[in-house]
Amino acid sequence: MIDFYLRLCRTLFNRYKEYVTLWLTFNEINMILHAPFMGAGLCFEDGEEEEKIKYQAVHHELVASALAVKMAHEINPENKVGCMFAAGSAYPYTCKPEDVWEALLVAQENYFFVDVQSRGYYPSYAVKRLKKKGVFPVMEEKDPRILRNYPVDFISFSYYNSRCIAAPGGNSEEAEGNLFKSAKNPYLTFSDWGWPIDPLGFRITLNQIYDRYQKPLFVVENGLGAVDIPAENGYVEDDYRISYLRDHIRAMKAAVEEEGG
Repeated sequence: MIDFYLRLCRTLFNRYKEYVTLWLTFNEINMILHAPFMGAGLCFEDGEEEEKIKYQAVHHELVASALAVKMAHEINPENKVGCMFAAGSAYPYTCKPEDVWEALLVAQENYFFVDVQSRGYYPSYAVKRLKKKGVFPVMEEKDPRILRNYPVDFISFSYYNSRCIAAPGGNSEEAEGNLFKSAKNPYLTFSDWGWPIDPLGFRITLNQIYDRYQKPLFVVENGLGAVDIPAENGYVEDDYRISYLRDHIRAMKAAVEEEGG
């Protein structure tokens, strides 16, 4: 699969060499853990170790991504290659230490693959937990060197909402409408589909990602899903969407001004 992927990359890098210099390897790479077919085309049969297969598949993606970075730089030194993940700050539901701990675990899971793509190695928290669970991926001898030598040039991500994390056994209400399990944040309003609307969370997420990686950031997905009802003339008066985008753009501007990026 890695060879097939690199054949595609070589074709694209060469064909668009004069036109494109910014590339992303895998879209929302962390979605493989939550929607494995949508995220990576994975199907499972009865009796298979699904979690082990997910981490093995994503390891192949991480190696393929690093080799794509190498190839892109060789074909055109002006090329810059980034990773992409589904982002969103994980707030603890309360200041109860158990909620704070669960939020930390969720954040680490969210950043895990980007840690590898940006820093060039598996973080110790992931190595220990995956080995303890018996799902650490099988690696070729050359894989660690490939990951180390070819990290991404920038970080890109989607942001639609923050998440609110409660420890098991609490009495929090679950939020609706997203693949990521989340408690319902009582301090936010929600879209027609149940997604929290949190422009300040966007600013927090931008600061957290930049603080973690110190690399250029690209926001490649953001927006509002709503039940749009056309007027008699067919026009949709979607001031709510304009407001959503305005507030998020302002939050992004504030984050840039803080970080100086």
